[in-house]
Amino acid sequence: MVLCPSCGQDNREDAKFCRGCGAKFALACPSCGTDLEADASFCDKCGHRLAELSKPAAAPDPLTYTPPHLAEKILRDRATLEGERRTVTVLFADAVGFTPISERLDEEQVYDLMQGCLARMMEAVHRYEGTITQFTGDGVMALFGAPIAHEDSARRAVAAALEMQKSLDDYAADVKKRYSIECRFRVGLNTGPVVVGKISDNLDMDYTALGDTVNLAARMEELAEPGTVQLSENTYRVAQDYFECEPLGALTVKGKAEPVVAYRALRERPVRTRLEAAAERGLTPFVGRDQELAVLRGYLEQAKRGQGQVVFISGEAYARWPVWRRPSS
Repeated sequence: MVLCPSCGQDNREDAKFCRGCGAKFALACPSCGTDLEADASFCDKCGHRLAELSKPAAAPDPLTYTPPHLAEKILRDRATLEGERRTVTVLFADAVGFTPISERLDEEQVYDLMQGCLARMMEAVHRYEGTITQFTGDGVMALFGAPIAHEDSARRAVAAALEMQKSLDDYAADVKKRYSIECRFRVGLNTGPVVVGKISDNLDMDYTALGDTVNLAARMEELAEPGTVQLSENTYRVAQDYFECEPLGALTVKGKAEPVVAYRALRERPVRTRLEAAAERGLTPFVGRDQELAVLRGYLEQAKRGQGQVVFISGEAYARWPVWRRPSS
């Protein structure tokens, strides 16, 4: 089996593309950029030796790069997480034109450059309590919503992506000053379901992506313009109240029979609550709640007179008849 370096999906030995995210399995010659067979030891165009490149690098231990407070949360709750179906937002980020950069710099310079990029990507992800699940050589894949759950995971993911681009843009200016090369980055996001699998002591996590969850996020990143953040319609629907976005129309996406609607996230709107965002769209009026509203207004009047009041409102989501009650004490 061939393990995809982008999303971790198992693939058959002779696969050319990942069946999970569509990533191309190709070994590129660092000397001339020619795509080569996976088992090649030398480039068949320029003769460059590839033997060391064909050896897979060991994946870094998640404990070495996950902030302690996030690691504690994950390990504390992992027993309840394993086997859960979660709606997550998947983020892919990578460098544009990595091969030309590799050709112009020596190996140590490339390593230092990419470590600076990855550090900024990880910092943005961890600030919003996302989880790095894969390193792709010149980028990362991250999940927001698993294993650490948040009601606003999509909002956190888009905010992290915008912050990531700002930090990388500043870094790119420094790289250009030092090496006289352009270094730009693309970020793509999609929202969908996954099933969380086993979480090991070192925070390594297994998960099963359902449907296009990972694949579409990877495609959004591939289609994004350098320096931008591109969202699928799934992510846009749940995050649109908090960000200014530019519609990109229906895009032709590899592996999809129908065009896919996408958006470009531009900037975060002024901080506001979900209620404020809903009020801007227009709140749904109460119908047939005269008695309940009268009860609430009565308690409000008592509170205004200095008599403290506590009221609980409970009921099923979208229920026709919620239960109203005042605590007995």
